[in-house]
Amino acid sequence: MIFRKAVLIIHGFAGGVYDEEALQYDLNPKLGLDVYAFTLPGHERNLTHDVTYDEWISSTEEHIEMLIKKGYRTIYVVGHSMGGVLATYAASKYKQVKKIVLAAPAFQYLDEDSELKNKLDAVLKHGASIIKTYQAKEIVSRMLKVSLPMLIEFTKLIKESQGMPAKVSVPTLIFQGTKDEIVPKTSSQYVYENLKGKKWLVYLEGGTHDVFRDERVQKIDLEIEKFFTSPFYHEKTIRKW
Repeated sequence: MIFRKAVLIIHGFAGGVYDEEALQYDLNPKLGLDVYAFTLPGHERNLTHDVTYDEWISSTEEHIEMLIKKGYRTIYVVGHSMGGVLATYAASKYKQVKKIVLAAPAFQYLDEDSELKNKLDAVLKHGASIIKTYQAKEIVSRMLKVSLPMLIEFTKLIKESQGMPAKVSVPTLIFQGTKDEIVPKTSSQYVYENLKGKKWLVYLEGGTHDVFRDERVQKIDLEIEKFFTSPFYHEKTIRKW
């Protein structure tokens, strides 16, 4: 049995492991944390069109089970955006997952109640603001790579996962940017209100969807490390940074 603890990082939709590089490097291995990350199916160098949301779930399961087979009995999961949905799923299924961190968990996104056509219209509507808020070249590149079938699979995953937070009883730390143009604050509020275990919500004032590229990223990463390594994590349940 391994007495160290595993941290599994799950990136977001149309993203990659590069989005959370700072966190991977900042978590201190001397504190007994072994950090793992992986690329979700269809998110390789060129985004593929034939991936299904079941493959994203299966890949998450495979990586959790790989860590269990390695001997880890304590696993912490960090999920960004869609990765936050998958992290929530992992916490609901595996007893070895003891804590989770959700960064802008995408249980809602853009115009949540609209049909798919309106969601695509919403992307165009918010596009100027998104490009202005983020690194334009990178965002445009990602948006052009996302196919309609892939977007449909994303919406299916979100729809199927709505009841998942209510099944999670492990301690959960949530980060949400107040200027996030992709995942609204109501998404993190929804998760926070439905979780059954101890929970904390940190609002990043002026923060965007790129939580792990925020100017406060070192503070965020240190807080995550503290959350994972402190036997008793005592902080205000809702904070603003």
